[in-house]
Amino acid sequence: MIRDATWQDLPAIQAIYNDAVLNTTAIWNEQPVDLANRQAWFSARQAQAYPILVAVENDEVTGYASFGDWRPFEGFRYSVEHSVYVRNDQRGKGLGPRLMQALVERARTCGKHVMVAAIESGNQASIRLHERLGFITTGQMPQVGIKFGRWLDLTFMQLALNPGAEPPKE
Repeated sequence: MIRDATWQDLPAIQAIYNDAVLNTTAIWNEQPVDLANRQAWFSARQAQAYPILVAVENDEVTGYASFGDWRPFEGFRYSVEHSVYVRNDQRGKGLGPRLMQALVERARTCGKHVMVAAIESGNQASIRLHERLGFITTGQMPQVGIKFGRWLDLTFMQLALNPGAEPPKE
């Protein structure tokens, strides 16, 4: 089941996030976060009316997805960047695509125009997932990050949520 996250889900979200910090290049942060960090993140998303979705199985959070502003300037207000993380023992079971599809629908409902993905270039599973969902590669940035003692490349992908839509009259 995929549903909106609640405050009660934050310890599980924190655990999934911290596992990705410590063991993957999906997140380029190097330090785990505390619960107060996830609470502040949750509050910020709520204040912007942006979703945090969780995948739940047997009353356990097995993954989560969210989006936020792509850049903090008004001219980018119709573009968002997303994050999707699946608990390490649940990867490869189809949760990522289901969370992504639900998140894309939420972005459309929110009136967003473009969803951006910033993916570590070696994460071919994530790149393939995004391609299957219609994202296209729009940029490659070699060696812009570092983690685990090696340079990381960044692949930008994007999905037009409302192809051909005219800009809103403002």
